[in-house]
Amino acid sequence: MKNNAVYKLVVSALCLALCILLPFLTGQIPEVGNMLCPMHLPVFICAFLCGPFYALAVGLVAPVMRSLLFSMPPLFPTAVSMSFELCSYGLFAGLIYKLLPKKVYNIYISLICAMLVGRVVLGIVNTILLGSEYSFDAFLAGAFIQAVPGIILQIVLIPILVMAVNKVNKKG
Repeated sequence: MKNNAVYKLVVSALCLALCILLPFLTGQIPEVGNMLCPMHLPVFICAFLCGPFYALAVGLVAPVMRSLLFSMPPLFPTAVSMSFELCSYGLFAGLIYKLLPKKVYNIYISLICAMLVGRVVLGIVNTILLGSEYSFDAFLAGAFIQAVPGIILQIVLIPILVMAVNKVNKKG
């Protein structure tokens, strides 16, 4: 890479654009969008390709930007809590991956750890924003049970994409 900062900025912008566009693929059926978590994918990819702080920025901005542009997700509480969740994903996936040796299995370790931390952050933020309206059962249902297809998609797709891009970058 001739200019690492430019590369990271361009990839981050692309990931932000994907965060805005991917939900259109599932937006016609909200239940499908909630299950597949399309905004999560670009944030995780940004974390592995650009690092924790670029991904934190993409994750923080994307839900609010999408809410302001298209009124989906609703700004409060959904986009606000998603911003905390997604920036946590980006920050922790990027930090853990940066600290570990660059082995394939460490992509999975970083991804799964960040997925757990981000979901805990989501639960804490929703508890603060919604108070007694947000139960532990609602947390488990929304963050884990309903999201199983998205979790599987992330665990399968993200490492493949990261390895493919890293392979291309090593050649170039």
